[in-house]
Amino acid sequence: MTAAICSRAGCRDGAVWQVVWRNPRIHSAERRKIWAACDEHVAYLRDYLGARDFPVEVIPLETEITT
Repeated sequence: MTAAICSRAGCRDGAVWQVVWRNPRIHSAERRKIWAACDEHVAYLRDYLGARDFPVEVIPLETEITT
């Protein structure tokens, strides 16, 4: 299994968080996207999406997402 890498541009650190989000203007409630995040960038990614009024949830990487 390959380790997840942080989704923040330019970051190559290992991810420990899932930033789960969707754009409600174009996606139904069932469609969610996942960005991986390291400890340093999890707040940045969450705040970036939250500033756009996207529903955002942050959960540990090892947690399985259910829909």
